[in-house]
Amino acid sequence: MPDPCLLFHLSDIHFGLEDRRALDWVKREIADKRPDAVAITGDLTMRARQREFDAACTWIRSLEVPVTVEVGNHDLPYFNPIERLFDPYRRIRAIEDKVEVEIELPGLVIVPLKTVARWQPRLNWSKGWVTDAALGRCLATLDALPEGTRALVAAHHPLREAGTRGTALTRRGRKGMGELAKRNVLAVLSGHVHDAFDLTQETAHGPVRMIGAGTLSRRLRSTPPSFNELRWDGENLAVRVRNLEGHDTPDMMIDDIPEDATPPRRPDEPVAPVDQVPRTDPPVHRRTLDACDPAADATVARTRRSAAPLGSRRVGSRYANDDDTRDPRTDP
Repeated sequence: MPDPCLLFHLSDIHFGLEDRRALDWVKREIADKRPDAVAITGDLTMRARQREFDAACTWIRSLEVPVTVEVGNHDLPYFNPIERLFDPYRRIRAIEDKVEVEIELPGLVIVPLKTVARWQPRLNWSKGWVTDAALGRCLATLDALPEGTRALVAAHHPLREAGTRGTALTRRGRKGMGELAKRNVLAVLSGHVHDAFDLTQETAHGPVRMIGAGTLSRRLRSTPPSFNELRWDGENLAVRVRNLEGHDTPDMMIDDIPEDATPPRRPDEPVAPVDQVPRTDPPVHRRTLDACDPAADATVARTRRSAAPLGSRRVGSRYANDDDTRDPRTDP
């Protein structure tokens, strides 16, 4: 039987709206406990700006343990469509040795599954998409593992978004889960919705365990900032949701997967028992000029030339004066 493993699963750090106190705490925990690996399942930044990536990459490189990083929908360029289509990872090259890489541990391997896309044939590109190419790479890695080796698959989007409307589904996630169910996969690790969960999805080929991590940012949904501590003893994978407020793991978990990461406003939306739903929507990242992001600067200039008064929203526009985000209610 392989030696026990300690893993930290982090997600949705969102540099630009990061929670500095939570990040300092997580860094101390990593230094003290020295996990065998850290899996970060996407959304390192808020708007994929160079300064946000610089801060994120500096923090990640300081961890001094093996790290694998998945790319989230917030990590692809927002304001430069040419870069998004042809060089989407340019700003993340400082940690290119950690992006979408496998981590091999005794009897266990973390395998990436990309769920973000440079473009999608639908309006909301923040949602997940499991392409044939991405799934093929993941399955090829799983099929090449030595006999008896177990795997954790790391993705940004949950492969199932239960109870949501059609546009919120992770496209081809059902196919992906069916293929993973045929293989020696312990669980799929993901983020995106900013609350932790530990659920099982039945497929035609067997069950798939889905483990989601919360956020380490100020964009809270129904729980305080947290990360998952995973312990694998060769037979069982235990999940503990770590948080600064000391809430028990069951109180930090939602029992279904919501449509997005915004605070629940309808009675049918899943809420963790701790029920720390913000009274107002999460903060938005205020516009400041970024010398490394000329496309964003051009957007600022166009917005400032608008006749709309300060603080108003231009109907039909993606932007609202100094606010650099889309409506947070539709953009997790």
